[in-house]
Amino acid sequence: MVLAWDGSSKADEPVDRAVAFLRVEVPAWPRDNHCFSCHNNGDSARALYRARGVERALLAETTRWLETPRSWDAQGEEGPSNDKKLARLQFALALATAVQTGSSSSRDALHEAADRVERDMAADGSWPSFESSTVASPATYGKRLATALAIRLFETDGAKRHERAIASAQKWLRQQAIENVIEAAAVMLIEDKNQRTDAGRKALALLLRAQSKSGGWGPYPNAPTEAFDTAIVLIALAPFQSDVEAGPALKRGRSALVAMQNPDGSFPGSTRPPGGESYAQRLSTTGWATLALIVFDRAN
Repeated sequence: MVLAWDGSSKADEPVDRAVAFLRVEVPAWPRDNHCFSCHNNGDSARALYRARGVERALLAETTRWLETPRSWDAQGEEGPSNDKKLARLQFALALATAVQTGSSSSRDALHEAADRVERDMAADGSWPSFESSTVASPATYGKRLATALAIRLFETDGAKRHERAIASAQKWLRQQAIENVIEAAAVMLIEDKNQRTDAGRKALALLLRAQSKSGGWGPYPNAPTEAFDTAIVLIALAPFQSDVEAGPALKRGRSALVAMQNPDGSFPGSTRPPGGESYAQRLSTTGWATLALIVFDRAN
């Protein structure tokens, strides 16, 4: 059951309301369920690590868990819904964020976590990820998004340590045909704003073309707007706000994302197909949306 923000805070800003919601949810899962989850202690924890004013004590239990990568595989029941390779990536990303923001000083743990993720790389340079739909979702990523995020993880851990893996993953990702919004955003996540690639130019063109009249993005051009898809685009394009075309589009995108926020501070879970009910997708969507607002606002 979702432990909702009770409205007692005077926080009015979208980020403040989202953080107020996540402050309850992230520590609640391990306390109430005696395990750590990718949607609470992975995706959503990353947002809290990035947020200003969140005391380290709130995330202390999550941080201790993340600092022991060798114990991650021993959690959860076996089955298709428990993708250990995906979990390793999600937890490693959260640990990397904890290290980046000073919530963890365990560089050795980050090295171990990143090395484990690198060993999961397929021969073609991609990362396998459980995905029952053809379009990525907040809690399951999909192959393209997982590969882009693995690259960013390695860059945080140390580009020299993972030089060959980064080059292989970049080559694979940029060679794939782009058919939907998440695939385009994945390419832009690894694009250098000062050195555009052909794949990056194609990806940006699709994203600008796919923006809905409301200002947000859905999984495909002309698809209804979803919080997750809009959040991923905002994160991917945040460094490109000075672009003549991208800048105005991103401002409209931020407004569209804020308009989707629930009264309790959370965001509707972006399920595939849309309209479903999923605690995991709701928490992950809220984590992604919160990250998007933080990243976008700080890039301005």
